This record gives sequence, structure tokens and C-alpha cells, in this order.
Amino acid sequence: MTLHDEVEIEDMEWNESLQAFTYECPCGDLFQITLQELQAVIYDPEDFSDAALGDTGSEPGVVAA
Repeated sequence: MTLHDEVEIEDMEWNESLQAFTYECPCGDLFQITLQELQAVIYDPEDFSDAALGDTGSEPGVVAA
């Protein structure tokens, strides 16, 4: 059995409908993190400015897990 202890954001894909970055684990799970969650732990908030993200005019939504 292979266990993954971390997933790089570069390995994740943006899911527009979930408004979150997602990663499909080989075990079948789906990891996800929203922009709001990323902003809570980010080191450089400018990386998530409207200009850096290409402002779509929509607010990130809450996703039920």
C-alpha cells in the first residue's frame, strides 16, 4: 500500500464548479482546498490578488465535504 503524506499545489487542478483546487488520490479520495483556505496559510497574499488570479468577478463558494 502506498501512502501520500503531502500533495503539492502544482499537482492540483482548479475545479471551477467547486471553486477549489482538487487532486484525485490513487486510493480514490479527492483532496481539495479552496482559495479561502489557501489564503489562511499563504506566505505571500499578493499571489492570490485579483490580478494574479485573473479576476472572474465571482466569489469563492462554500463546498460541503
